Amino acid sequence: MAWATLDASGVYRIAGPTTVGDPETLLQRLFEMADGAGSVLAGFDFPIGVPSRYAELAGIGSFARVLPEFGTGEWADFYSVADSPAEITLRRPFFPNRSGRKGEHAQAQLYTALGLRGMEGLLRVCDRATPERRAACSMFWTLGGNQVGKAAISGWREVVAPAIRDGRRPVALWPFDGTLDALLVQPRIVVAETYPTEFYGHIGIRLAGSKRQQSDRSAATPALSAWLAHDEVAGRVRLEPSAEDAIALAFGDRANGEDQFDAFVGLLGMLNIVLGRRPPGEPPDASPQRSVEGWILGQQAQPAVNALFP
Repeated sequence: MAWATLDASGVYRIAGPTTVGDPETLLQRLFEMADGAGSVLAGFDFPIGVPSRYAELAGIGSFARVLPEFGTGEWADFYSVADSPAEITLRRPFFPNRSGRKGEHAQAQLYTALGLRGMEGLLRVCDRATPERRAACSMFWTLGGNQVGKAAISGWREVVAPAIRDGRRPVALWPFDGTLDALLVQPRIVVAETYPTEFYGHIGIRLAGSKRQQSDRSAATPALSAWLAHDEVAGRVRLEPSAEDAIALAFGDRANGEDQFDAFVGLLGMLNIVLGRRPPGEPPDASPQRSVEGWILGQQAQPAVNALFP
């Protein structure tokens, strides 16, 4: 996790990446860091929203309203990943629970069980490929290196939903609950979906190798330094020593270096928007992206939308 705090002089002070701690108290702890008098923009690298075609079939009119209900009542099995295609339902859409034998599980089993003719119906508009990046994986598919289903389950069940149900701290979901500027005016926690790969282009990062390798992350240092030195940034952002050390070490040689790098880039991407250097990418008011699908913060490129099969 990486974070920045706004000081009395209007400067955002960036600390080095650290561990998240107890996920169920994360948003409360962040709000306490703001002394309960300021707003907190919390960006998470997991999907926030569901595909509109799935929402239509499942009878979901508002993701923000149904999220706290997942895992309870009629949605009791929602987070229970199906072991077999026979267990997949609209109220239990995640599959498969384990990898199984080679070829045992196929995406066709998932979309067929949910009443669709292809995986296109299980992608949100913001999941689709853009000129800047490839398409994301469907959130309900939990197999393979690029799957995001397990992160969605963990993030919704352990971080966002508990904070909403707790009720002691005001929590808003962007863009479902309003525009970013409007949400940040009041003291509250504003939760938004972020995607580090989307932010790479915003910051000017071009990774030639793999972010898993410290040497390849080190090659991104000039881009990070250039962003921090930009005239529109330099007077508004300061690095704490821990952040300076993290950049100098290319986020270390441990296995979590990749995660720390992405967390730091995600923070800079959010600051890029907060500082007004890039629009947040607000979807239209009456669109499915404002009611059920959500959007990736800062994404401007509009993916090509293919027909969604019934």
